[in-house]
Amino acid sequence: MTQRATAQFLLAAALGFCLSASQAADKKETQDPVVKKSDSGICHDKSSPSFGNTKKFNAFASMDECMKSGGRAPAGQPAAPSEPVKKSETGICHDKSSASYERTKKFTEFKTLDECVNSGGTLPKK
Repeated sequence: MTQRATAQFLLAAALGFCLSASQAADKKETQDPVVKKSDSGICHDKSSPSFGNTKKFNAFASMDECMKSGGRAPAGQPAAPSEPVKKSETGICHDKSSASYERTKKFTEFKTLDECVNSGGTLPKK
């Protein structure tokens, strides 16, 4: 190859690399996280009506990961897909994010915090 052809080849290769790197960066910027934990500590997945409105957040790969970080489910949604809300014998409703969740052994099971509270339960004190 001549020097000119070599220079053109290197320039074309560099431009191609820059374009592919630029497209990859754009793709990452436009992708939404799977779960957003808002400043108020509520975990919103894509099924939450507030997911699109939540601008200040920490991103998580799953609802479970967000809940384990201390977040809580939006009102009316289950605490976690496989974890029930527990209403203790004293009438306190504990979801998975409650400090007493694991210690609560005698309880009535509910699907959501709202159901538990509507049955006469109360939320734990923080």
